[in-house]
Amino acid sequence: MNEPRELAADELWNPCDAALFDFETTAALPGEVSIIGQERAVQAIDFGVGIASFGFNIYALGYTGTGRATTIRTFLDRVAAEQPVPNDWIYVYNFDDPHRPNAISLPPGVAVQVRRDMQELVSDLLREIPRVFESEDYAKQQEAILREMQEQRNRMFARLEHKVNERGFTLLKTAMGLGIAPVLNGQVLTPETYQQLDEETRQDIEKRQQLLQSEVAETMRNIRDLEKATKRRLRDFDREIANAAVGHLVDELRTQYSDLPELAAYLDAVQADIVDNADGFKASEEEGEEGLSAAVQSGQKEALLKRYQVNVVVDNGQQQGAPVVFEPNPTYGNLIGRIEHRAEFGALVTDFTMIKAGCLHRANGGYLVVEMNGLLTNPLAWDALKRSIKNRQIRTEEMGAQMQLISTVTLEPEPVPLTVKVVLIGDPLTYYLLYEHDEDFRKLFKVQADFGTEFDRTPETCRHYARFIAARCREEELPPFEREAVARVVEYGSWLADDQRKLSTRFGEIADLVREASFWARRAGRERTTAADVQKAIEQKIYRANRAEEQIQEMIDDGSIRVDVTGEAVGQVNGLSVLSLGNYSFGKPSRITARTYTGREGVVALDREAKLSGNIYDKGVLTLNGYLGGKYAADAPLSLSATLSFEQLYESIDGDSASSAELYALLSSLSGLPLKQGIAVTGSVDQQGNIQPIGGVNEKVEGFFLTCQHRGLTGDQGVIIPAANAVNLMLRAEVRQAVAEGQFHIYPIRTVDEGLEILTGAAAGALQEDGTYPEDSIHGRVMARLHELAENLKSKDKEQEGDKEVAEEEDPVED
Repeated sequence: MNEPRELAADELWNPCDAALFDFETTAALPGEVSIIGQERAVQAIDFGVGIASFGFNIYALGYTGTGRATTIRTFLDRVAAEQPVPNDWIYVYNFDDPHRPNAISLPPGVAVQVRRDMQELVSDLLREIPRVFESEDYAKQQEAILREMQEQRNRMFARLEHKVNERGFTLLKTAMGLGIAPVLNGQVLTPETYQQLDEETRQDIEKRQQLLQSEVAETMRNIRDLEKATKRRLRDFDREIANAAVGHLVDELRTQYSDLPELAAYLDAVQADIVDNADGFKASEEEGEEGLSAAVQSGQKEALLKRYQVNVVVDNGQQQGAPVVFEPNPTYGNLIGRIEHRAEFGALVTDFTMIKAGCLHRANGGYLVVEMNGLLTNPLAWDALKRSIKNRQIRTEEMGAQMQLISTVTLEPEPVPLTVKVVLIGDPLTYYLLYEHDEDFRKLFKVQADFGTEFDRTPETCRHYARFIAARCREEELPPFEREAVARVVEYGSWLADDQRKLSTRFGEIADLVREASFWARRAGRERTTAADVQKAIEQKIYRANRAEEQIQEMIDDGSIRVDVTGEAVGQVNGLSVLSLGNYSFGKPSRITARTYTGREGVVALDREAKLSGNIYDKGVLTLNGYLGGKYAADAPLSLSATLSFEQLYESIDGDSASSAELYALLSSLSGLPLKQGIAVTGSVDQQGNIQPIGGVNEKVEGFFLTCQHRGLTGDQGVIIPAANAVNLMLRAEVRQAVAEGQFHIYPIRTVDEGLEILTGAAAGALQEDGTYPEDSIHGRVMARLHELAENLKSKDKEQEGDKEVAEEEDPVED
């Protein structure tokens, strides 16, 4: 048996030499923000931003704290600054269809000027139109038209009256209008007198009356036509007067905006509407007059004037380059805009001035960045975004109309053409689920910007860390870091990455460490942050979060949770697991026991039978069957019943990192060789007996070390880990010191046999030419026990067959 390899103290940590940095403090470094360790993602973003083809929007996938938002903001701000400023957008009243306001695009900064000019136009109209309608000349011309109409009407009445009188009748005014009555001897006949006339006279009167009735009716029609014509003349006269008052004011705007055809067409419509509604601008003193003037006094004047307002939904007048919009709350309304309402007399009303822009409007012509979690949790927001991108237009609609929950009179604003590059920020799982199940997603977000959680640790990347720290200190006015403190932060970055060769990209946590270390430096009255401040920040962060770990350790210390760290035991080994509570993870040792006996059930995991295990754990247990069959049952069936259990486990378990520990307990039970309880085990095993790497190795080692430390270090304790995990070790100083002093040991192994020899002190044994193992080896003992179990099973089967034959002879079956 070869002496097992142990890791030296300097293999448990990758220190950062402060001499790597050529500064005394980070105050000497530039404070600009740089993108660190995300070359793949940056290239993807550069491609996605640069390609103009449809559908090449970007999904930035990665985990929180990996610098996704900072990287995207830094990159987009730099690119957008070199691009043209997009146009403004306004909504104006649609005079042909008021429920469909028109959207007009204007050069940057022009929208606000147009709104101001229209406000001045309305003010001028309120002054000029009443003035011309109150002028003496207007009154004279209006009076002339009315007088002419009156004269013509009088002449028509005179002619009619003359005809009526000639034929022996007279005109009468009644409640029903004009009427005629017969006259005899200069007297109007009453009904009684008329009845006293002879039949011939009455017939003559009736005949003449019928002829006159048609002439009276014709005259009345002519008079009504005259009155209508006069009203038209007055209206046309008012239009002419109003047009004269408005024309030069609107002409000034036409000249000012002559290079904007769409706006010129709007101004033509404004002028026509003002002329059509000139009465609304007349002075309000015209009390008693019916029609619009009376309505103006009751509030409709405000509604009329609102038609000529301009609703500026996007103003890029102060924008430098293309817009970059980060939307923190991507609701349906915040994306595509909303139509607000106000209460009037118990009813909700709206108009085009209450159309509000969404982030798509503000980002139009530039870039929109949205958090995917918020997008998916807000009703209809994801569909609204996809629809807008797919149709290349922003259609502002009320959510109630989309969900078909309510039916009400509302607006249908003209859609705004959309040209935007959308960047979604989300986690990898969401990306893969959407890609698999959402066809639109695959078509619209073709660029995958994958943010990694780590990058290579080199002298240059360590200096990048230093510049990042300098940027945080300068931006937040924190004390500068000494180079030894920077080196400690670099080491913390490797600890976060769980790899001596890597640095973490979880810059959110790095920035928090910088802030916390700065706090302790200031608390101590120092103007510089030292390595001791960084170390205290790390320790205090752990202290704030490790109450659960301390409570579990107390239960181990007082025996409530049984964990043996000295002595030997058959069929029992200490396995290691990781518990994660919030932002803190720690290792917890657990006793794993195995019992073997005669039977055919194979290996049974009690935790699996109790439905406390996950799929990966179950696979690890099934792997043990494969190992045992391939190792010991090449020529004969494997006859075995065995149970495995995580003792005192009261929560669910998953993962296969305990499969090697379970195998050691199982082989110990079969061989009868005891296992050293001072050595804990972690690592998964395959069917060939190879030890595979696992996660959380630092927490597992430190967790078992803490238990041994509390019980008292004996010098024989340690942890077996997969050899592949050696580069993942970034252990605490106290663990490294114990290893250096020979009080604690860490054994990297590659095969099950190596672990067996460490745990038992016996040779594992190699397969001999005859297909057996040496009798005194571990595998030889296991194979002998398996043969013994098989023989026991055969004997039991024969006994059962014999008992059955005896029973049949004593109780023969009759035909």
